[in-house]
Amino acid sequence: MRDVTYPPIVWTALAGFKALGQRFQMTGTENVPRTGGVLLAYNHIGYVDFIYGGFAARPSRRLVRFMAKRELFDHPAVGPLMRSLHHIEVDRASGEKSLDVALEYLEAGEAVGIFPEATISRSMEIKEIKTGAVRIAAAAGVPLVPVILWGTQRMMTKDHPRDFSRGKTIALTVGEPMYPTGENPAAETAELKARMSALLDQTIAAYPAEEQPPGSWWLPKRLGGSAPTLEEAAVLDAEEKRERARKRAAKRAAAKGR
Repeated sequence: MRDVTYPPIVWTALAGFKALGQRFQMTGTENVPRTGGVLLAYNHIGYVDFIYGGFAARPSRRLVRFMAKRELFDHPAVGPLMRSLHHIEVDRASGEKSLDVALEYLEAGEAVGIFPEATISRSMEIKEIKTGAVRIAAAAGVPLVPVILWGTQRMMTKDHPRDFSRGKTIALTVGEPMYPTGENPAAETAELKARMSALLDQTIAAYPAEEQPPGSWWLPKRLGGSAPTLEEAAVLDAEEKRERARKRAAKRAAAKGR
């Protein structure tokens, strides 16, 4: 692919990270192959995950094409940028087209990034994940590499104010690749979740203790933080979904009444 926009965006991001005094704690980046199609499966804890997630592949000199929700592509300013970076538009109501595009990219030797939880995890734990990641990797015949992000939620996530103060550590942990066959997507998805959960615990344990004291809102409750449990987060997610549906219905009703 011809990348006119991506390189300067990367350098701009690097300058931004430096201005924010951010430290990167990166482990396992050698697990990202330097060539050939690869699907990177990320956990999802904040709105800036896709900005930082690409840096897991930077040591391998790869540019990651992220699968992202359609709303970003519909934005008048963000949409053209997303397209210029060759990211992949995902329509949650009809995802087959995005799967086909991801397959085309992978078969062409690209690195594709996917968030198999689909939405941000309020619990900071690994939520139930979709089978799409293992199905795509199996269909394309490419490795599926789990990646854990930590620290991005401290800047911008659901239910909390933005905080771009200086000096935060951003951790990325890249796991060993899986090679899904597609014969049992449910079992392979369960394995992916187990691997991501183990990597998450590993990443949290290695994170600077002074930056996540007991009771921190961004730390899972089972590890001494005050984030919602998975069950509590599921209730909040359901409430949010109902509220979005209500607003969409009200908007449609208002449009019909004009």
